[in-house]
Amino acid sequence: MRQPVRVWLAVSLVFLSGLGASWVAGLVSLAQSQTSDFFAYQDRSVVALGKALYRQNCASCHGVNLEGQDGWQDQLKDGKRLAPPHDASGHSWHHPDRQLFAITKYGIESLLAQPYPNNMPLYEEILEDGEIRAVLAYIKSTWPKEIQDRHNLINEKYAKTRK
Repeated sequence: MRQPVRVWLAVSLVFLSGLGASWVAGLVSLAQSQTSDFFAYQDRSVVALGKALYRQNCASCHGVNLEGQDGWQDQLKDGKRLAPPHDASGHSWHHPDRQLFAITKYGIESLLAQPYPNNMPLYEEILEDGEIRAVLAYIKSTWPKEIQDRHNLINEKYAKTRK
């Protein structure tokens, strides 16, 4: 074989090895995101972005302090449910990350497969996926560590049922 061909083959193999390593790293990242790392609630820059997006898109209904609307559990306004809290007193942390993401992006009806009267907009055309995850990371970052740990267990159990 001539020298230039050998060099080209060697360079190609190194390049393809790098692609393979990137692909494997991507799979590992995807597998990790199936559990408690889906929302980067410990990443300060993600949480800061999420807080800003939350205030811009969610706080008018769910409250600046994630407290929800008064009477959210039993009252209706115009035949629709009021916005629940997203702090530790609410019910958000009872749902795995993937469900919270789907509810935010596609609406609660997407999970229930039936109408659910509420005023929450569908965010699939308002926020990018990473922005939705940042908002949810911000919300999770405000929960006490005990609740975060319980939520991580919920994520792990949910991930096991999806395999």
